[in-house]
Amino acid sequence: MAHAAERLVEVWRGDFCESVHHGHVAVWHADSGLIWGLGDVDGVILPRSSSKMIQALPLIESGAADAHGLTQEQLAISCASHQGAAVHTDLVTRWLADLNLSEADLRCGVQWPSDEAARDGMICAHCGPDQRHNNCSGKHSGFLTLTKHLKAGPEYVDPDHPVQQAVRAAWEDVTDETTPGYGIDGCSAPNFASSLKGFARAMAMYAAAVEGADARQTAMVRLRNAMMAHPHLVAGEGRSCTKLMRVMGNRAAIKTGAEAVFAAIIPERRIGIALKIADGTTRASEAAITQILGALGVIDPADPVALSYTTGPIRNWRKLETGRYRVTPALGDWRP
Repeated sequence: MAHAAERLVEVWRGDFCESVHHGHVAVWHADSGLIWGLGDVDGVILPRSSSKMIQALPLIESGAADAHGLTQEQLAISCASHQGAAVHTDLVTRWLADLNLSEADLRCGVQWPSDEAARDGMICAHCGPDQRHNNCSGKHSGFLTLTKHLKAGPEYVDPDHPVQQAVRAAWEDVTDETTPGYGIDGCSAPNFASSLKGFARAMAMYAAAVEGADARQTAMVRLRNAMMAHPHLVAGEGRSCTKLMRVMGNRAAIKTGAEAVFAAIIPERRIGIALKIADGTTRASEAAITQILGALGVIDPADPVALSYTTGPIRNWRKLETGRYRVTPALGDWRP
């Protein structure tokens, strides 16, 4: 029987609880299995961009990454939802050139950058974005690298394409589930579904992976290390993934996804986390993941960056404090 979503995060304005966010949490230990859950951990989710490190597994396991001499920075941006700053688009541009390909070979679609400097520069120059500015262009550059390595056709986002079949095989293997299907993501690639606990299990596999143990574990280590070493490439300035990973150093790799999914890989604890906020609100997923990371000891709950997500304050346009966030006892009282 499915469990109802748990009340996790509240938004208060003065003495009034103005909004409430419910959700689901799964914390998986590589040796012990599910060590904590809230809501419906068996419920099926679309992980959206929080699964990019799994979508990048075939890039390494196939030999494509090494055959094309990919750097750690390229591996990091292959797992990214970047904001289209110059540091992101310049890297993608060089990557495509190394493949003897161009922006036209991408299939992610045109998106305005969320980076203010990049966006404002385009507006002032009376020009617009292209597919390199899409937040998923790094992932798609990885798909193109694998496509070239496999000598496959150009429509690499087709669910029946060898690239997506390799992604599906990897997804089912690391979640230990047969996927019930997929949705088409904002970048046009298939996004495979699993249970929340299956996704947490996969993140725990990344956490426990040991370089040199086998090809899969080595690939997992390379991807998680790339994310931790280059948090500015995984998201960008002002974004929660970047800010939180910087504070944690090399202690955790985290990744947000659309519709308020968040995943975390914690090597020192051999733990993976997956959570989903039922109403799709990002502020709640950021509060929840930060609270859990604090409970696991990989971020100081009193750090100003952590507090900005778990408590606020919320300010208006005059910079006056108008409200706060509160994590509920169901979420806030947990200790491993």
